[in-house]
Amino acid sequence: MYIKKTLLSCCLLGAFSSLAADHLTNSDPLTPYQWHLNNIGHNGLTTNTVAGEDLNLLNTDMQGIKGDGVTVTVIDSGIELTHPDLVNNVITGSLNLLTGTVTPTDNTGHGTAVAGIIAAQANNNIGGRGVAPNAHLIGFNYLDAQTMSNWLQSHGMPLTGSANSRIYNQSYSSKPALFKNVDAEEHTLSLQLKERVMQQVSLNSNNGLGALFVKSAGNAFYQYTTFFGGTSFQVFPYEQQQPFNNAGLPFHNANLSTDNASFWNMLVSAYNANGKLASYSSVGANIFLTAPGGENAQSQAGIVTTDMSGCTAGFNTINSTIDIPLQNTGLDSHCDATAAMYGTSAAAANTSGAIALAMSANPQLDARTIKHILATTARKLDGSNAGIDINFTDANGDAVSYNAIPGWQQNAAGYNVHTFYGLGAIDIDAAVAMAQQTTALLPTLQVSDWHTANTELTIPDANVNGVQDTLAITDNLTIEAVQLKLSIDHSRMRDLAVELISPSGTRSVLLSPRTGLINATGTPVQNALLLSQHFYGESAAGQWQIRLIDTDNGTSQTLVYNEQAGLLSMNDTNNNVDGTLLSWSLRFYGH
Repeated sequence: MYIKKTLLSCCLLGAFSSLAADHLTNSDPLTPYQWHLNNIGHNGLTTNTVAGEDLNLLNTDMQGIKGDGVTVTVIDSGIELTHPDLVNNVITGSLNLLTGTVTPTDNTGHGTAVAGIIAAQANNNIGGRGVAPNAHLIGFNYLDAQTMSNWLQSHGMPLTGSANSRIYNQSYSSKPALFKNVDAEEHTLSLQLKERVMQQVSLNSNNGLGALFVKSAGNAFYQYTTFFGGTSFQVFPYEQQQPFNNAGLPFHNANLSTDNASFWNMLVSAYNANGKLASYSSVGANIFLTAPGGENAQSQAGIVTTDMSGCTAGFNTINSTIDIPLQNTGLDSHCDATAAMYGTSAAAANTSGAIALAMSANPQLDARTIKHILATTARKLDGSNAGIDINFTDANGDAVSYNAIPGWQQNAAGYNVHTFYGLGAIDIDAAVAMAQQTTALLPTLQVSDWHTANTELTIPDANVNGVQDTLAITDNLTIEAVQLKLSIDHSRMRDLAVELISPSGTRSVLLSPRTGLINATGTPVQNALLLSQHFYGESAAGQWQIRLIDTDNGTSQTLVYNEQAGLLSMNDTNNNVDGTLLSWSLRFYGH
């Protein structure tokens, strides 16, 4: 099916490696500070960085592969289309969804910064450069006008206009406080419509080459903000009488958002210039890859990219303190750039740029094959990360430990997987080399029916053994992703861990305990949708096991805060009855 790198390609790669300079060959004044492109160990504006923790694109750049012929749609706050570092890469197709004009005005600078990470022009003596500096850009200000019709238009439907994009960058995320019932009447039609549209664009656009939807995982590792009745609340954990203490575990799981559990969205977490998970990055079993996202530039290295032109708009303004290190360089007197961009928004943009390079290296490959190549060539980041154990007192009063976040494991297909990093960090040079030598596409995608178990089972309180159930699967598929649909009656969902174990023994924690879920009183969780990437390449056939573990006897709780309402405590007493697993279903995507 796939042609691996031949001796010739390896020799060519070695030749380019010997030719590649320590720095990108570039005349742009801020490129030396773009550690995400070439991390040489001391090119952060506010701190040193760790050499090699970057996208690894020097060989690709030396070959002149820069994203030519690939269009990226930026679905965001808009783009400043006339920005001097973007204007030459902007093509027709952008739309202001508020006014109907072709200028999607950016009122925050976020979309402009994202666009610059992807495709700021290189070698024009302005600012820095993008990952794919010759790629084309289209922009929509969808974040200003989030209707279903605007979603459809910005995400490629009908298959005209923006549907010539090969990549759709979605540097935004929702942070729900509870699961959505995907089979509820009020949600079904809109969810099914989005799924159909993304499937059609992913597989059938661009004359059958398709497109990839890239999405940020979210910035909610420690706390998040959500809305109740249209009012904003800050939500954060309380453990051992300490606010913001969550026993080291992620507080908001990326799987809580239904969009993030869609097979069609390639979800990305963020790492920093030291090669570790970025402090804010949301994580989960649905993370496909990780990419540079940086940290707050006032303490660690952020991402250098385009900003709104001039010193009165965007991040880098005359009165702002966040870009003082950049201002002190004297290299950006017009305030057209920023070094303060960070987040999974930046990680998604870096991923979109990487995909553009791989696609331009071999324009004959379809989107799913490119995605497979990125997975196959991803590198193991933060290799000593052993995951996270949580200690608690069980219902019998005994001290027990539960491995809530597994460390790196190699699944049965040979892929390294981790809850923080998915299948690993993007390695552009390796992906491009493989793309250049690949002539066969992935076989046609197949999607299984839902396989359901309806046996009601008791989830014992504060019991590390939990409850187990199995499903026998006969689908003869090589897995590309697995979806789990789950119904549970439990009054303290934050106590629960939900594991799925493949026939080959790979263990994936789809819902880690201490997630900041807020239960509606007396209301079971119905038809919650979760996704795992940890079984990539394995066979679907065999006995699958689900495991649910209650990891708390009532010592932790969730706090919510609003200036008007004050500080409120949620889930502050332990469940007085055991929970119940009502039903669970599995669906497989593969070939």
